[in-house]
Amino acid sequence: MKYIVVLGDGMADYKLEELGNRTPLQAANKPHIDALAREAEVGLCRTVPAGFKPGSDVANLSVMGYDPHDCYTGRSPLEAVSIGIDLKDTDVTLRCNLVTLSEEEKYEDRTMLDYSAGEISTEEARKLISYLKEHLDSDMFTLYAGVSYRHCLVVKEGKTGHELTPPHDITGKPVRGHLPEGPLGEKYRAMMERSAELLREHPINRARVAAGKNPANSVWFWGEGTKPALENFEKKFGKKGGVISAVDLVKGIGILAGMQVIEVEGATGNYDTNFAGKATAALDALLGGLDFVYIHMEAPDECGHQGDVKHKIYSIEQIDEKVVAPLCAGLRKAGEKFRMLICPDHPTPIAVRTHVSDPVPYLLYDSGKRGAGAPAYDEDSAAQTGVFVGMGWELMKKLLVE
Repeated sequence: MKYIVVLGDGMADYKLEELGNRTPLQAANKPHIDALAREAEVGLCRTVPAGFKPGSDVANLSVMGYDPHDCYTGRSPLEAVSIGIDLKDTDVTLRCNLVTLSEEEKYEDRTMLDYSAGEISTEEARKLISYLKEHLDSDMFTLYAGVSYRHCLVVKEGKTGHELTPPHDITGKPVRGHLPEGPLGEKYRAMMERSAELLREHPINRARVAAGKNPANSVWFWGEGTKPALENFEKKFGKKGGVISAVDLVKGIGILAGMQVIEVEGATGNYDTNFAGKATAALDALLGGLDFVYIHMEAPDECGHQGDVKHKIYSIEQIDEKVVAPLCAGLRKAGEKFRMLICPDHPTPIAVRTHVSDPVPYLLYDSGKRGAGAPAYDEDSAAQTGVFVGMGWELMKKLLVE
């Protein structure tokens, strides 16, 4: 038996008038997923426990079978592990976004225009982070380059307990009232303001502006945390697992859980990602000896944050056509029985352009058994079955129990 999670990050949504009072999942043409739904267990699941913010960190830990109450220490440490940072127990890490702010004279008067600096390329971002390191690194603070706009700050002998706002939560809003507060808040704010001075006229940003792209004109700190520890996935569940993702967060969870991190050329974390390549890599891994693969697609989430309805629907359709269909066909051709869980980690509704804690629709398909089924896979169909899983980490147990 082979086991697969197809995770469409932020795929669930609210109904939109422009879609005829339908959600993107309802509007998308996804015949292969809907066909599975008619023979699967379909229901709703709460992936974000009460008291936790609806981040991809907490939600993906839950879907991967880990109770965040037991293991969650913050988002950025998970990403730091993926980048290859050797954290000490006394280190504190923060996510460092490259962002686009408006250009008012006072920093606190500026507006968050783009939390991703126009999806800046990794090559450009690494050069900017390298430049900032020359001016901002110290005995206490060290910047590390990651992927695209996602980077990391490590604080030696650091402190937690700060008020730090995710930049995607304030897109289009003033940064005033959302700047770092807490024991090191002044130092963080000073570094952010200094970064804006340094980046304003950098050649990379001048070239981006000339090309009509958003400049990466400031860093933004959020998602603090300390060195995490996860129980080994194979020891916990008795399955050899692998993770496929374009983002450091999910790769970091996989590394900490002792799973194989499978790289896919052309995986970008957006709707231009190599969907087909992820399916091929998953199939190869499963037929090559792994029992379980967690395939993470960031694209629907990014489109939700950008308010991009068209490409959110497109991303869902690509997951259906380029991931679910070939995976099912390949496993059947190889004579492998399989169980597949399809779900988001959390909703990222177009209307609010950030994460929410609402329960998500899930589909659990077994190639050897017929479930109660639902007419389709979407938010309404899942709610109408009356099936509800109150703790997200229970989904993995349901997937792996035959």
